[in-house]
Amino acid sequence: MSYPDGDDIKLNRRNFLKVGGVGIGTALFPNLLGPQSANAAVVSNALWIPPRISGKTFNLRLGSTTKQMIKGALTKTYSYNGTGFWGPTLVMQKGDDVSLNVTNALSEQTTTHWHGVHLPAEMDGGPMQVIEIGKTWSPKFKVMNNAATYWYHPHMHKTTQKQLALGAGGFIIVKDSAEAALALPRTYGIDDIPLALGSRTLSSTNQISPTKNYGDTMLTNGVVKAQVTLPAQFVRLRLLNIETERVYNLGFSDNRVFYVIGTDGGLVQAPISVRRLLMVQGERYEILVDLSKDKIGIDVSLRAFNKGLAFGYGGGEPASTGTFGSLLNNIDFDVLKIKVGKPTALGVTTLPTTLVKNLFPSQSQVTHSRTINITDNGAGTPFTFDNKSYDMNTINQIVKLGATEAWTIKNDNIFGHAFHIHDVQFKIISRSSGAIPAYEQGWKDTFSIQRNEQVTFIAKFADYASSTWPYMYHCHMANHEDGGLMGQFLVEK
Repeated sequence: MSYPDGDDIKLNRRNFLKVGGVGIGTALFPNLLGPQSANAAVVSNALWIPPRISGKTFNLRLGSTTKQMIKGALTKTYSYNGTGFWGPTLVMQKGDDVSLNVTNALSEQTTTHWHGVHLPAEMDGGPMQVIEIGKTWSPKFKVMNNAATYWYHPHMHKTTQKQLALGAGGFIIVKDSAEAALALPRTYGIDDIPLALGSRTLSSTNQISPTKNYGDTMLTNGVVKAQVTLPAQFVRLRLLNIETERVYNLGFSDNRVFYVIGTDGGLVQAPISVRRLLMVQGERYEILVDLSKDKIGIDVSLRAFNKGLAFGYGGGEPASTGTFGSLLNNIDFDVLKIKVGKPTALGVTTLPTTLVKNLFPSQSQVTHSRTINITDNGAGTPFTFDNKSYDMNTINQIVKLGATEAWTIKNDNIFGHAFHIHDVQFKIISRSSGAIPAYEQGWKDTFSIQRNEQVTFIAKFADYASSTWPYMYHCHMANHEDGGLMGQFLVEK
């Protein structure tokens, strides 16, 4: 059984006009009652749901905008299509040939990368595909990915942290026939909710500090102290970590069980029950939360249980000020307040027992293995791969088209990282620190690697080759990436 998506305009009106008792004033202008601090009184503001663009042609314009984030001056931001922070959700169908037109309306160079999407390297939007000021870049590709949640964001070398911190990004939802055949929540903005999680620090004049590693103010889809009313049934949350360095150890305020149904690159084979879900920068997970047994009108919060995180997990540091300090460090804090509302007519009330059948590459199919080390030269020096800082003119790895490879990433230095590779989805097969969590055993393109740990994954490099256009692998902590923790690889015939 499948369910319709509903109407964009009606859904956005519903979320703006009244969510959990929040009227139009505070819904459109979040947190007018005052700024957030770690101990501020709780003032809930309506969660903003990004508008959708569906079809085969997508037009995006990245420009300077403003948003009323807290009381006082408008906050200067970057956003796609004038949304004020973030951008529209692009809905694509597997098998479609799509065209995108990305116009750079900023006063600086940028790129737009399609994170997690399998596509030709020249269409990838990495540091090589610069969009000059006032120019439009028009990539085209066939959608070959499984149904899942992907995203797009700038990937301009040395300014990725700034541009992403100011709000530039957006979701991509890929659909396919296997997902459509399942009884899953998929009414966008009602029981299927995209959530971009990222804290930011605001100055005394309400401006984002783009070089701050950890924010003092939690933003969910760009909203301070976000609240949403969700129906008393199973709801689907599409989670994305858009932090610079902070990790999220997610769970619910009442410690309820919830279910992972999708990883970075697709649905898992069957729902995986968890109470906590660890997410690093760039990772996505789709979860189901059962609200069908909750009394209408009650509140439950999606929360970051970040108090007591081991050193090396970003945001676990005890400092509240300084370079690595934040009012949100080493504490538990809410990322979304959920008020339970009336169920919908076609609401999902039963958890599926199975989802899809994934065929992962196996160790026996590996044609080449390689090891990449995360290195540094002591405190205060940039992180690198194999003691080589990123150089746009250097190809660090060459992969043969059609190869199935095992990559081992080793991190013997002082801090954890978020490893991400372009072009492929992979299967994690080992962690030196212990068993691979069940929720990590699906298709992945990003993972956490902690200090003194090594992680091995297997990927097949199919379909696309180029002797001139490279793909990237890098840490998705944007400050580490900008500092040089990034490499390039060619897929050659």
